[in-house]
Amino acid sequence: MSGACFTVLVPTPRFEKAIAAAAAKRHQTLAADLLRLRDDAGIARAQLARESGVDLRYLARIEQGAQAPSMATYQRLATALGADLHTRIYPNAGPALRDRHQAPMLEVLLAPLHPRWTPFTELAVRRPSRGWIDLGLHDATASAFLATELQSELRRLEQLIRWSAEKAASLPSWDGWSRLGDEPVISRLLVVRRTRATREIASAFERQLRVAYPAHPGDALAALTGTAIWPGPSLLWVVLDGKRSRIVAER
Repeated sequence: MSGACFTVLVPTPRFEKAIAAAAAKRHQTLAADLLRLRDDAGIARAQLARESGVDLRYLARIEQGAQAPSMATYQRLATALGADLHTRIYPNAGPALRDRHQAPMLEVLLAPLHPRWTPFTELAVRRPSRGWIDLGLHDATASAFLATELQSELRRLEQLIRWSAEKAASLPSWDGWSRLGDEPVISRLLVVRRTRATREIASAFERQLRVAYPAHPGDALAALTGTAIWPGPSLLWVVLDGKRSRIVAER
């Protein structure tokens, strides 16, 4: 008998750690909500256990934040308390997924970088927006910090621009921010893989990109290689072509 063949994908440790932390925080919030509602209603824990059909000892562990019950159990408890349970998935600061082109793009970007720039990869920001910034570049001399995003495709351009700005504004919540010394000025750099598809999208939405990234690419590249000061939010292109991979400073 033949069966279906499945590929097992193993998430990265960083991804698993982030998921575990977010899930634990969510369960703690729900536990605090249950305890507050029960106290406000003047209902004893044993009474809530009977009404909801949830084991008393299990309920105690839930309220202590030591147990992660199913959504059905939360619904039982909420219904017994006369409360509503709402869950939803909403957009934040962009997906955590990565593609196979980002690593070689990063290599191309770092190769000509002047020593005055200190790179930081995979920066986790938490507030007011949560997400990951692909690369941070710090110039201590000019007190500048670039929130850099690497994109091999340009899908939902308006969302990409918004997410990039939100994550850049959230940089002070990055764990390494306090170790930079004098607080630098935050700017943004978008690095896009140069393909026919991405060039067509950029051409179609040229005005939006110029508003979001107004500095000339040539000035940005000159700043990264050490011959000029950082000009402000910029867009650079990367051509991936084996040993001939390179940065292209054009609009």
